[in-house]
Amino acid sequence: MGSWYTGATRAQWLALTAALLGWMFDGFEQGIFPIVMRPALIDMLDLHVDDEISRDKSLTEQERASAKTRIDGQVAPWYGAITAAFLVGAALGGWGFGWLGDRIGRVRAMMLSVLAYSIFTGLCGLAQTPLQLMGLRFLAALGMGGEWALGVALVMESWSAHARPMLAGLIGAAANVGFMLAAFLVIGVEALGFLMREGGTWRFVLGACAIPALLTFFIRMFVPESEKWQAATLTGPKPSMIEIFTEGRWRRTIPGALLCAAALMGTWGAVQWVVPWASQIGGQAVAGQAQIALALGAILFAILAAVIGSKYSRRGGYFVLAVGALLSSQFLFRYFNGTTQVDISFLLSAFLVGGCTAAFYGWFPLYLPELFPTRLRATGQGFCFNIGRIIAAGGALMGSWLTSKEGPFKGDYAMMGATLSLVYLVAIGLAWFAPETKGQPLPD
Repeated sequence: MGSWYTGATRAQWLALTAALLGWMFDGFEQGIFPIVMRPALIDMLDLHVDDEISRDKSLTEQERASAKTRIDGQVAPWYGAITAAFLVGAALGGWGFGWLGDRIGRVRAMMLSVLAYSIFTGLCGLAQTPLQLMGLRFLAALGMGGEWALGVALVMESWSAHARPMLAGLIGAAANVGFMLAAFLVIGVEALGFLMREGGTWRFVLGACAIPALLTFFIRMFVPESEKWQAATLTGPKPSMIEIFTEGRWRRTIPGALLCAAALMGTWGAVQWVVPWASQIGGQAVAGQAQIALALGAILFAILAAVIGSKYSRRGGYFVLAVGALLSSQFLFRYFNGTTQVDISFLLSAFLVGGCTAAFYGWFPLYLPELFPTRLRATGQGFCFNIGRIIAAGGALMGSWLTSKEGPFKGDYAMMGATLSLVYLVAIGLAWFAPETKGQPLPD
């Protein structure tokens, strides 16, 4: 059979390149916000005095801790609310653009989705209030949510079956490459003396996120449409969201959605708070280091998860991923609770958490396309993946309340993460209700 890329055509490489670039920039724009969130909200909420007190080493530890608590009391709720708005927007975008991709084609719909998330993320740099920032993140998320379902459908329909495990791993890794590049950008900008807490700097960084809009021209000019989709549109009726819940199909749609929901709840309810937690402990520099550690683990494990998932049952693969995510996240949040520095052991643990929890995103591109026929594939997998974002939005809001001044943990990100990452227990149980699709071709 040869390597996964043996016999690949120019059209297949173009489809893969467009999708990987789209996912990479998607991950980049998701990664930018956690790392600039704290300084951006401090700036917009006019918390500069408390910020200076929290970093003043001439003051007592109690005085600095009190200032951090005052900051987190206002920043954490907004971070949770903005994250929730992003997730709801991504879910709506995934459903809408997924449906559009089944109607007008993968390529044209993907072009529109990339254009949307690029422009609105860039406009975030102009936000004057947290509410404006939340609205723009919602609009940007519409495009981000759509790009995932469309890119997966395009690639999996364009390449042969034996290549799908490696392709799934590359899909999962690409977004995390972008997530890591976001941290390198922020670290590089600060190394040049432009600090994120200075209003002009974080605004410039967010404004630069409009650059991926250039990718739309590449997509429009060079990437061919999925031949499977073109053939399916000639022989079947126009797709609708209702069809994925008809007799027989709902038995795949509902389990697929629940599997995604558990994984996304863990990621957005707990793991996405690791970077703000690191920023709370040691400032912007260590926040960037933590984000790089998470991303490196995610890149490696996303590829491994897809390869392993292709050799063993789909159920067994998900079960192993859920166990790894539970154990690694519980260790990070409980063992390092109360730590006063982000050292090598913290970063290694973050690497492991990033890998174990992001491994799902190498498994989903392998599994979800196997649940739906071609003419419903973007709609079906878009629904499954993005219903998880709706549920994860509730997790983000729960996290912001738990760490708010009214909540029980009052700025303790570690206790919040340890609590919400228990959702992986649910994932362990869900694994055994998943339809087994190993060894089956993509449904026509």
